[in-house]
Amino acid sequence: MPTDLSPTARALRAMEILQARPGATAAELAAGLGVTERAARRYVGILREAGIPVESTRGPYGGYRLGRGTRLPPVVFTEPEALGLVMAVLDGHPAATDVDDLVGSALGKVVRALPESVGRRAATLREHASAAPDRHSARPDPSTTSALVAAIAARCRVLVTYRSESGNEWAAEVDPWAVVVRHGRWYLLCHCHRADAIRTYRVDRVRAVQQTAHEFEPPDGLDPVAAVEENLGTGWQFPTRVVFRAPPADVAPWIRAPMGRLGPWGDGCVLVGSTNNPAMYAQEWLASVPFDFRVEGGQELRAAVATVASRFAAALADQP
Repeated sequence: MPTDLSPTARALRAMEILQARPGATAAELAAGLGVTERAARRYVGILREAGIPVESTRGPYGGYRLGRGTRLPPVVFTEPEALGLVMAVLDGHPAATDVDDLVGSALGKVVRALPESVGRRAATLREHASAAPDRHSARPDPSTTSALVAAIAARCRVLVTYRSESGNEWAAEVDPWAVVVRHGRWYLLCHCHRADAIRTYRVDRVRAVQQTAHEFEPPDGLDPVAAVEENLGTGWQFPTRVVFRAPPADVAPWIRAPMGRLGPWGDGCVLVGSTNNPAMYAQEWLASVPFDFRVEGGQELRAAVATVASRFAAALADQP
């Protein structure tokens, strides 16, 4: 904990610990507060003096717990916690500066519920900080996201209705393994029974979610973030194959996960994957890689690279 907290702030923190972990020992309280065990007992005494019943039990299985029926504030923030919360919300959702925004409205309620000394600083930060929106981010519908997360927790297969970037809409039964937030976009990592393969779907493109009676078991040792990174570059409509004249270790830092899988190839390396947008793949991703390369496939990517090359060549052509 920060060393500049007042005794009152530490006492409130002690109350939070006891609320979350009934039976906490003096040693556990001391560790959570960043103080000695003697000081932790002193903060328990402060709570008792304030009329908050804290029961204690001696022995190897003893500890502190709040008395039965104790009514506590729903949430208590220190000033650093409150400011950190406002900063995190604005960083992830720039529109939260607007009180009419859904997240902005929720943030306003949290700020208003804070003690005046803490809430004033948090409100000032929110009012005077500005955030530039991320043009690549996509916010999914909260109810859709909640339905998917509920199915993940219950390990229940769902029927999802999905609309692709091109506007095609279809339905499929999937085993929802995890929801992963990556660079401002929310992804559903799942096993699709329609394709009998692992798939990564954008949650903002899921139009409907319906639980089924079928249960599932996720893979052992699943790393959702790593699995999403690995699968973003597979399963799309147009295949891609690019050979680089540089070692894999040099090229790897420039390759994004959705571009495919990079592996050794002769004296250089090869990138194999797929894409649903060859033009974006060529002009935004490949064009930024500072190594010589040759596009061997597919035809759609080769055509997109040819278009970019022609456009750049025309930019250097002599003017009449």
